[in-house]
Amino acid sequence: MSPSVSSPLPLSRIVLFGGLIVTLAMGVRHTFGLFLSPVSQDLGWGREVFALAIAVQNLLWGAFQPITGMLADRWGGRRALLGGALCYVLGLALMALSTTPGAMLGSAGLLIGLALSGTTYSVVYGEIGRHVAAADRSRAMGMVGAAGSLGQFLMLPIGQGLIDGLGWSLTLLVFAVLVAGIVPAGLALTPASAQAGHQPPRQSARAALLEALNERGYLLLCFSYLVCGFQVVFIGMHLPSYLVDQGLDAKVGTTCLALIGLFNVFGTYLFGQWGGRWSKARLLAGIYVSRSITIVVFLLLPLSPASAMVFASVMGFLWLSTVPLTNGLVAQVFGVHYLAMLGGFAFFAHQIGSFLGVWLGGRMFDLTGSYQLIWLASIALGVLAGLAAWPIRETPLARLATQP
Repeated sequence: MSPSVSSPLPLSRIVLFGGLIVTLAMGVRHTFGLFLSPVSQDLGWGREVFALAIAVQNLLWGAFQPITGMLADRWGGRRALLGGALCYVLGLALMALSTTPGAMLGSAGLLIGLALSGTTYSVVYGEIGRHVAAADRSRAMGMVGAAGSLGQFLMLPIGQGLIDGLGWSLTLLVFAVLVAGIVPAGLALTPASAQAGHQPPRQSARAALLEALNERGYLLLCFSYLVCGFQVVFIGMHLPSYLVDQGLDAKVGTTCLALIGLFNVFGTYLFGQWGGRWSKARLLAGIYVSRSITIVVFLLLPLSPASAMVFASVMGFLWLSTVPLTNGLVAQVFGVHYLAMLGGFAFFAHQIGSFLGVWLGGRMFDLTGSYQLIWLASIALGVLAGLAAWPIRETPLARLATQP
């Protein structure tokens, strides 16, 4: 047994229930782009209002994530998962009833932002780090990440069908019922006996954070993750509206988001596998530069349903493949005792990028009637992220050799 793993659990159990949690949490979250146009039109808002609520959601998700991760590292992930699930249900229900920008900001922004910090990758990956041997860790993270991608693929056509048939408000209430399933999955992910056996680390949370912030590689990792958030949330939220603006049918946008989710299953799984064999930093660099190349080709080619779907498929393969690699790097260099917290701080950087991507997308469109400047920013930032990820050191810290 790895000395860094306490209360080992069957890999199948971790992957099954961790994957189900991420499938529900991320699957519903990825449908929010479908609500941009109907909510804005029904309530008489410009696109910036709803985009701002989702931008705040992403920012608060990231801001709460280190705190949620710290609590999960200290007491285990069960409480974070259960509290996050309850906030998610309440947030979706209140979002369905929102009729003012303030109400939408409080429900879609504040409550769901808090909910996501307790129900998504950092907390679940923290459980993987604590209960899965190091040799299987990258593979397990890739499999759970792939499950979240499968949730996106499944939920998008379901969401679009519900919006068409029930309207956006009732659809959100249906989603509230679905995410309540995180509660039993969270209880089953790690049994109470494993949580009770969780031992607090010898190093303090403050010392662990200062140690990470003094490592150049961790700061470079956070910057590259910021770019990841900027790119994927801008595309996930604004691509359907962009395609409609260019004269394509709304169903093309839904299909594209579903394709992103489908190909993300393969990309996340494969990069999780490859991260156990090859340099995680080099793989990350390749992902970011490849995204920029993909966007350039998409913008240069004549737009059609086929070109949009090819773009979505390629971007989907590169989508959340950064998640197991980034968290795997944190675990590899700093150990697993504070994986949820340190992964949470890196994710906060990701969500700063998410905030900027989704909000600036709406802001620039309202100002200029075009997404062109944000597309160009995504290209430039992808190249910079690739350059930042390439030199990240992957050697474990010396203290890990003497820590239990």
